[in-house]
Formats: sequence, structure tokens, C-alpha cells
Amino acid sequence: MLKFTQIHKTYNDNGQPHTALQEVSAEINAGESVALCGPSGSGKSTLLNICGLLDSDYQGELSLDGQIVPKCADSLTQIRRAHIGFIFQRYNLVPVMTVLENIELPLMMLNMPSAQRLELAAKMAVQVGLKDHINKRPDQLSGGQQQRVAIARALVKRPKLVIADEPTANLDTTTANLVMDMMAALGQQYGTTFLMATHDDRMLHRFARRFNLQDGELQQVTTTNSFWRAG
Repeated sequence: MLKFTQIHKTYNDNGQPHTALQEVSAEINAGESVALCGPSGSGKSTLLNICGLLDSDYQGELSLDGQIVPKCADSLTQIRRAHIGFIFQRYNLVPVMTVLENIELPLMMLNMPSAQRLELAAKMAVQVGLKDHINKRPDQLSGGQQQRVAIARALVKRPKLVIADEPTANLDTTTANLVMDMMAALGQQYGTTFLMATHDDRMLHRFARRFNLQDGELQQVTTTNSFWRAG
């Protein structure tokens, strides 16, 4: 479903070239969960940005659902809005919006009619256990509840791919496992592929595969034949 081939990325660092990714190649199947690991500066964020279509300044080829991704800014925006969801470590919820409005936001960006997007957002709120909190703002929720909103927002448009950056880092173990269970269940329901950067050793056993980045080079570690593992 997601394939990147010979991805090479170089930054200009105070006039000096710095290689962030060195000819990185991998293929991820539809519905699969992959952990992206490595120390700070290893290239994780760079690879996430490229796979999330936030960065087109690279060499190599990226394919999504069998189609080569163009590097035209307008095309990238359209594909990203329609097919990619994002989950962030610090949730990145809009503070002045309610739970329901935050979940609804990606559908608004797709110009979906109001009645349809409200229905989908409300159903997703129920699926992530926030039925009784839809009118609250983010500052009225716990960290785990805010991450549930972020998951619902990422999945409400039924994306092909979800990019997650340290989604369990700020959560206690019990809540982190609940969040992972939720992502696994919803991902299996919708056939969504997950690519997650993580330092969270507690959760690594939950992934189908693990990619290790070191100095911009990629190593693959197979952990299980299942696309997700139970907690």
C-alpha cells in the first residue's frame, strides 16, 4: 500500500550538506502496523514527513496504493487531505473547538456537506468512547481522552494511511495500551495502514514489523506474521 524506493534526503546545515536519509527503501502492506525506531537525528521525522506528503524535496520515488505520488504541491495537498491521517504526540487539537468539531475538521477540509460530516464525526466519537464528551473542549479532557479525539480525527475520513508520531509517549501504560487497542481495532475495521515513529519500548511488541533508522539508513526487523498484535 505504501512503497518508498531509494529515498534520499539532504539538508543544508549552515552551508554544509547533511544527509538525513540514505537510499531508503521499503514496502508496507494495506492494514499493516509498522514501528519506526531510532535515536534522535536518525531520520525518523524526515521519513514521516515524506510519507505524509509534507515534504517533496527529496530524491527517489514514493507510491501510495499503487500510484506514484507526484511532487506538485497542489496534488500533494489533495492526496494528503483525502487519504492520510495524522496522530501527534501532543495531540494538536484545536483548543477552541469541541471534541465533535475537532473530529469533524478533516471532513470540513474535504468540503463534505454539514449533515454528513456531523453524522460521521458523531459515530466516530462513539467508537472511541467519547459519546458523553462531544461538547467538551480539549482542556476539559485527560491526556488519554485527548489522544482518543486525535485518533478519531485521523480516522474519520477512512484514510488509507495514518502517520503517527510518538502517539503513546505521554500516556501511562494502561492508557497507552487502550490507545493501541483502539488503533488496532479501527485500523483492522477500515483496512488502514499505520506508520508510527516511537521510542516507547512498552509498545514495540504490538507492531507487525519494526524499521530501525540509524544515521539515515534503514534496517527492517520482522516481529510477527500478524498485522497487529494483542496487548
